[in-house]
Amino acid sequence: MTDRIRFILNGEDIALGSVDPTETLLDFLRLQRRLTGSKEGCAEGDCGACTVLVGRLVDGHLSYETVNACIRFVGSLNATHVVTVEHLAAKDGTLHPVQQAMVDCHGSQCGFCTPGFVMSLYGLWLTDEKPSRAAIEKALQGNLCRCTGYEPIVKAAEQVARIRPSALFDPLERERASIIARLEDLRTRETITVGKGDRRLIVPGTAAALADLLAHEPKATIVAGATDVGLWVTKQMRDLNPVIFINQLDELQAISSTDDGITIGAGVSYSTAHETLARDIPAFGRLIDRIGGQQVRNMGTIGGNVANGSPIGDTPPALIALGATVTLRSATGIRTLPLDDFFIDYGKQDRKPGEFVESLHVPRPSAGHRFAVYKITKRRDEDISALCGAFCLGLDENGTVSHIRIAFGGMAGTPKRARSVEAALYGKPWTEATITAARDAFDRDYQPLTDWRATADYRQLTAKNLLTRFFLETSGTPQELQRFALEEA
Repeated sequence: MTDRIRFILNGEDIALGSVDPTETLLDFLRLQRRLTGSKEGCAEGDCGACTVLVGRLVDGHLSYETVNACIRFVGSLNATHVVTVEHLAAKDGTLHPVQQAMVDCHGSQCGFCTPGFVMSLYGLWLTDEKPSRAAIEKALQGNLCRCTGYEPIVKAAEQVARIRPSALFDPLERERASIIARLEDLRTRETITVGKGDRRLIVPGTAAALADLLAHEPKATIVAGATDVGLWVTKQMRDLNPVIFINQLDELQAISSTDDGITIGAGVSYSTAHETLARDIPAFGRLIDRIGGQQVRNMGTIGGNVANGSPIGDTPPALIALGATVTLRSATGIRTLPLDDFFIDYGKQDRKPGEFVESLHVPRPSAGHRFAVYKITKRRDEDISALCGAFCLGLDENGTVSHIRIAFGGMAGTPKRARSVEAALYGKPWTEATITAARDAFDRDYQPLTDWRATADYRQLTAKNLLTRFFLETSGTPQELQRFALEEA
């Protein structure tokens, strides 16, 4: 059936032939299904009170991820299994082990955030048999609590880790075979269209179908993870119609690593990309760990971060410093260009009508090159950058700069290279004197704005100081380098 969105909700088959293109999963759960365990705290994917699990088939295996229901659109749910907190306890009221651990460890006070915490802990419990303290804290980055101080919740995670998922008490283990079979039946390579006129949502079955759609609907809004687009609806009340959902396209989900670099499909989420990037380019992996909370990283895509073109997007500075290219696709063909040429002006990218971002290619840093990226925010976790700077350096045998690429976000209307700074460094000895002389070149590259995240003067001075930090990290004694590594970790 290609006129309905079909998914499973807590074991029940759902088929929707009438749904607004921008209806959120949270509104559907609370208003249509009266599943009020999931709460609305922020409506922007920040607090985690609305956390649910969404399961999907990946290479034949059923994978569950925590997501923010407040910014996840119903139109993106085809062939998924949505699990809310109401599904955890047994029919006789016996609590799930994750819920019981929260009771035993006094992990709830006012209780408003508790369902979201339970679902985040549940997602961790399903995927990590022996989570470290760091893994627990990472899983909870996207959940905010004003009462408990988090320690009782961490203790609950440690307690429940001693119990492994079992069909005896865990519904997702009991239902796994059935859910896999039912999701297989729901998968389709046909295009789904729900609604008429401008109030339409479209789910293409293939990348080729997406290209054909955009040839006829060049002004349609493409939605992948919705971690930014969701706020266009919940905060700005923008009209996005028609909306094309692409998160289910397998052709955009591939990530591969070869000797010459990493190719990332536009639909690959931050969470999926993390393993490859953290292994091959460790500094990039550390950056991803600071993008939103786990729910945002499960939903958001690197391709979407690039296509959106925000001047404070986290990944473009790192990608530009590494010399990444972007591949664009349309019904008339494919073209590839350097990523730093893709961003033209604020809100404007080199993307022709009908084109979409298909993939990114990230060259592997050459042997001996040093790469670093620094995200500056008011709080360490789950915050938007005031600025973000990335550096890639190569020195010849004499200690002279033979390769240098520097890029910043939050310093201009687009992610932008510091070409004047690069010119001031290239061919010079990598010394403190060279760095000191090059700092003034930032004033030729950037004229940042003042906003509520930072003043222009702060941004400019911080960018200069990050160059100095990068110099210290790449030229210090072994003891100094070790200290910087520990601070970064």
